[in-house]
Amino acid sequence: MNPDKISQLIQQGMPSASVEVSGDEGKFVAQVVSDEFAGQTPIKRHKMVYACVKDEIASGELHALTIIAKTPDELNRKPA
Repeated sequence: MNPDKISQLIQQGMPSASVEVSGDEGKFVAQVVSDEFAGQTPIKRHKMVYACVKDEIASGELHALTIIAKTPDELNRKPA
């Protein structure tokens, strides 16, 4: 499993999302930005992303995925 493959899987499941994945050796970080996250709880957002890679997690091919899930507005918001 590599970052490009994970990014591709998430992109297939969430076509309107912007996806960046980093990491290696089964441990990855995915930043997913999508309007689909608007109004969703953090848990629901993570479930949406995990659904895209559930088969890889179940098979053990993907061991750990840290998810950063934001809307475009949240990503562009400046800290106070």
